[in-house]
Amino acid sequence: MHLYSFFNSSTSYRVRIALAIKGIEADYHGVDLRTGAHREQRFKAQNPAGGVPMLIDEQGNALGQSLAIIDYLEALHPDPPLLPAEPLLRARVLELANLIACDMHPLNNLRVRNYLANELALSEEQQQNWIKHWTAEGLAAAETLLQRHGTGDYCFGNAPTLADCCLVPQVANAIRTNCSLEPYPRIVAVYQHCQQQPAFQRAAPKQQPDYR
Repeated sequence: MHLYSFFNSSTSYRVRIALAIKGIEADYHGVDLRTGAHREQRFKAQNPAGGVPMLIDEQGNALGQSLAIIDYLEALHPDPPLLPAEPLLRARVLELANLIACDMHPLNNLRVRNYLANELALSEEQQQNWIKHWTAEGLAAAETLLQRHGTGDYCFGNAPTLADCCLVPQVANAIRTNCSLEPYPRIVAVYQHCQQQPAFQRAAPKQQPDYR
């Protein structure tokens, strides 16, 4: 397999965690979002959305969108599972994963931040206020879900799930953008536990070939 990724992309980070947990090897190809490499025609020919991550499997099939990629990996390599078999717990994992992937991440990704800066001409302070506002909204909701339904060292139990694959990169983004994590003790506890696990360590931005 081939993974097209950017070291600081939280969506790519999700897929890297899933690959590491499942022990799947993939050749790494760095795509520098800062220079617009993801918008080049040869890249968009395979991934029309023009973003990362993109996975190309052994048969040459190209897939974009992190949750679709992880679902594909889950189907091909079901052990260890990232989605529980029990229906309600599975739904809880998907609830948190989609909160992050659908509600939080799109509002603060690089494409949106560039639009705020270049098209709307927002000041640095206004941009930071935007990031902090939507990060706090999302993390507050995630903290409530974990306080109500979370158990164990990970989001939901004592083994990592798709929820952890999504939560850890989003917390890393919050740290990188100087957002306070003080109101979210359960999130912080899960994040700190994951940081001690080899799979999460291998997937971290600083461990990627294109890190700089």
